[in-house]
Amino acid sequence: RLDPQGKAVVMEQQGRSPVLVVVELTGGNDFMNTIVPYTNGVYYDSRPNIGLNEEQVLPLSDSIGLHPSAGPLKELYDEGKMAVVQGVGYPQSSRSHFRAMYDLHTCEPEKTATDGWLAKVVRELDPKQENVLTGVNFGVGLPQAMVAPGVAVTSVSDLDNYGVMTFISEQQERLELLERFKRIYAPAIGTGPVMDYLSQTAEVVMRSTDLLKKAPATYESTVEYAANPIARTLRDVARVHLVNLGTRVFYTRHGGYDTHAQQVLTHERLLGELSTAVMDFYQDLKNHDAEDDIMILVVTEFGRRVKDNGGGTDHGSAGGAFVIGNRVNGGLYSEYPSLDPNDWAHGEDLGHTFDFRGLYSSVLEQWVGLDAAPIVGGTYEQIQVSAKRTSAT
Repeated sequence: RLDPQGKAVVMEQQGRSPVLVVVELTGGNDFMNTIVPYTNGVYYDSRPNIGLNEEQVLPLSDSIGLHPSAGPLKELYDEGKMAVVQGVGYPQSSRSHFRAMYDLHTCEPEKTATDGWLAKVVRELDPKQENVLTGVNFGVGLPQAMVAPGVAVTSVSDLDNYGVMTFISEQQERLELLERFKRIYAPAIGTGPVMDYLSQTAEVVMRSTDLLKKAPATYESTVEYAANPIARTLRDVARVHLVNLGTRVFYTRHGGYDTHAQQVLTHERLLGELSTAVMDFYQDLKNHDAEDDIMILVVTEFGRRVKDNGGGTDHGSAGGAFVIGNRVNGGLYSEYPSLDPNDWAHGEDLGHTFDFRGLYSSVLEQWVGLDAAPIVGGTYEQIQVSAKRTSAT
């Protein structure tokens, strides 16, 4: 339910906490071929090589529709369980992967910062660091969004084989070997912040390994996930969530969206993988009576340029996002960016119509139950993406 100020009352009151799953489409997903303006002549004039025919798209309205490979997402949309946020971006956005990703992860486009927005969320949710699994990243390396000094986040590349030196059964032996590791590398990297980070990382791994063993051991499901990275990752999210280890924030990435060439086939495959994986994940949660617990936020660092380059698209500005879940107010949000060339950013890109920090704020305040301003660095317009919760949750 919502409090008098419109913020969601967190599910902890009924013993079930709201969980956020962030899926990053790494490389810059092409918004125009994901949410297609299939009645607009500028779209077809600008994309003679990669444009989708009106007959191919899955209509969301009388003017825009989903890519045909995203059928499972269309099902969730039709059920009112998916919000499509159009024109997501920010002023003076960067076309650089590195900078745009940094901006997306820290909410600080105008200056240099080190604290990731989700690391701040983890800090708020677990200020005493009582649970090293409050925030869990699935993937190789820890994204900037999950990094902040003093915040412990567990990063898992392979859930079934997770852990450092897990072949050593005695805790003391493992600790002694880790101390040797630190002594070996201390002359090279010193004893300052880097060593502190290594020590914290080692401790997180030690503390989380035994906890995470429970997930593969107890998980049972009739859902058969596909054999691709995003499907395997969302299956791992389900396995960890369903064993009730107290994780409140999950992060993962689906790569390959930097489609400068061969976009038609690549984009079809990627959106098919994403859509099927999300639907399988949702069905898995539903089968375990856990579909009310989770909200999925699908984001990307930028969109692509309006005109194709022959076989693909180059880096652009505004893109889009999906918010998916049983407690989502489904539908279309914000405005589709103008296709009038006079309105294009940089003279080539879709201009943004909704600030990504407003999207984060909407999810944080309405779903997670936190004050968003300190996390995103200000107050931004929100959209009402989260539905009221029932008394059952």
